[in-house]
Amino acid sequence: MLISVSVGIALWKWQGASRFHDAADDRPLEGLKDFGLVPPFSFVESNGRQVTRSDLEGKVSILNFIYTTCPDTCPIQSAQMTDLQRDFHDYDALRLVSITVDPKRDTPAVLREYAKRFHADAERWWFLTGERDAIYHFAQEGFHLGAVELPHESRPESGATHTHSPRFVLIDRTARIRGYYVSTNPQAMGRLRRDLKILLADKTPMQSSTRSAGNFISAMGGR
Repeated sequence: MLISVSVGIALWKWQGASRFHDAADDRPLEGLKDFGLVPPFSFVESNGRQVTRSDLEGKVSILNFIYTTCPDTCPIQSAQMTDLQRDFHDYDALRLVSITVDPKRDTPAVLREYAKRFHADAERWWFLTGERDAIYHFAQEGFHLGAVELPHESRPESGATHTHSPRFVLIDRTARIRGYYVSTNPQAMGRLRRDLKILLADKTPMQSSTRSAGNFISAMGGR
C-alpha cells in the first residue's frame, strides 16, 4: 500500500509538471502502433448493465480515466470527448468509454448525471464503474497508466482526491491498444483524430504487431 501511494504521489507530481509540455515527447506512444490486447474486464455502465471486453470488439474505441469531482484535467477530457462525439457522429463504429477512478462516490446514478452535463449519447459514450482495485489494476497493469487515490495529507489545495493519466487510449476493432494521446495537448488531439479516421475506415482486423511489450514499457516510461 505504501509503495502504491508513493507511486501515486510521484505520478501526480509528474502529471502536474508535464501536463502542458509539447507533445513531441509523447509521439512514441502515438501513430497506430500495437501496444497489446486490452485485458479482460467486467465493469458496470451508468445504466446498470455489465460491460466487458467483448463489447469493444467490432468497434473503434477511445478510452480514458476520470472522476466526477475532479478539479483538474477531467473537465477538459470530457469536453474533448463531447467534441469527438459531435464531430464523429456519423460513424456508428465509434465507441467512447470513460472509467471512473473514484468508484466509491461515482455510482451509476452519479455517472448518469455527469454524462448529462456533457451531453453524452448513452448509446455511444459509456461511463463505467466497478470495484476500486479492479479499476486500478486495469489502468496500471492493462494500460500502464497511473490511477491512485491520494492520501488526505498529500492532497493539493485544488481539491483533487485522485491522480490518473490525462491520456486518451485508442483501441481498434480487435480490442488492441493502438496509441496514447495527451488530451490536454491540441497537437496530440489532432493526431488522435487523424489516427481515428484511419481505424474507422479500416474494417479488416490487424494482422501483426508493430511494437514489442519491452519497447512498449520503455516508451511509456511509467506514464
